[in-house]
Amino acid sequence: MTVLAETAPRVAETGAHRSGGDRLANSLRLPVAAGLLWLGVAGVILAVPDAQELERTSLLGVLAIVVGAAQLGVAALSWVTAHAARLARFAPWLIVLALFVGVWEALTAKLDVLPLPFFPSPQAFVEVYTDDWRRLGDSLLHSLLLLARGFAVGAAVGFLVGVALGWSRRVGYWIHPVMRLVGPLPATAWLPLAFFIFPTSASASTFLIALATAFPLTVLTWSGVASVQTAYYDVARTLGANERFLILKVAIPAALPHVFVGLFMGLGSSFAVLVVAEMLGVKSGLGWYLQWAQGWAAYANMYGALLVMALMCSALITLLFRVRDRLLAWQKGLLQW
Repeated sequence: MTVLAETAPRVAETGAHRSGGDRLANSLRLPVAAGLLWLGVAGVILAVPDAQELERTSLLGVLAIVVGAAQLGVAALSWVTAHAARLARFAPWLIVLALFVGVWEALTAKLDVLPLPFFPSPQAFVEVYTDDWRRLGDSLLHSLLLLARGFAVGAAVGFLVGVALGWSRRVGYWIHPVMRLVGPLPATAWLPLAFFIFPTSASASTFLIALATAFPLTVLTWSGVASVQTAYYDVARTLGANERFLILKVAIPAALPHVFVGLFMGLGSSFAVLVVAEMLGVKSGLGWYLQWAQGWAAYANMYGALLVMALMCSALITLLFRVRDRLLAWQKGLLQW
């Protein structure tokens, strides 16, 4: 009996180690497959001749080799460190991306099935970031600055007006009809008037972005302040709170979830207005870059700018999520997004 009692924990421990090792081995199949697939794509790029003479074909092949080797390195390090094992979760996306690049390369550079210049090869797409990175970076910077100005102004105005509407019926009497009349109009409908009234195209674009941001934020902030339970105010008044305390310490904190919903909606609207405003009036920015690339039939540049724009929007939304999680940490578990 003593021997069995001593042997049982060892057997259980050995079984646990084997089970953990089997799970790790199974989880590494996808990273290894992704690495091998990227190396295969690199072989196709470098070994198969192009249908047309293309420059810097080797650059794309080298990039594919680097991605494949990095993925195999992650798979190897996953046996040693948990950080590498966490990176392995991106393997399915890398597999899909490798298949996409391989098919794209075959249909454009190798078989010449898709017509130029509307469907540039992956090599031409990579060259956008190696050859035209200065102009693209300058356009990205100008777009970020313009978006930041317009979004900040619209967020400040929308928040203040929303709090005033939710708190005061007198303010609501005057502002509510204006909101119902002007608010539903898309911000792009004000383009001709804005570029006529404002002295510069930059100030007109800032106004349009602010307008697109302010309306959803005003409505959601108004709704959040108006929906605060009266019991909260009654308790605060019982403790001697004045009106300023009720607004700053009761109404606004309780309405913050609604405020962030309005910020997300306003940020999405501001992206659309940003592109339109830059296409029509601003002399620099991603919208201007898209217009310039289309005018010169540089479709690779246009697709490259679209990717940069998508990454910019995704990064800003992620940043806003982080700010929301930090400010509303006290409501964790109550919010559902």
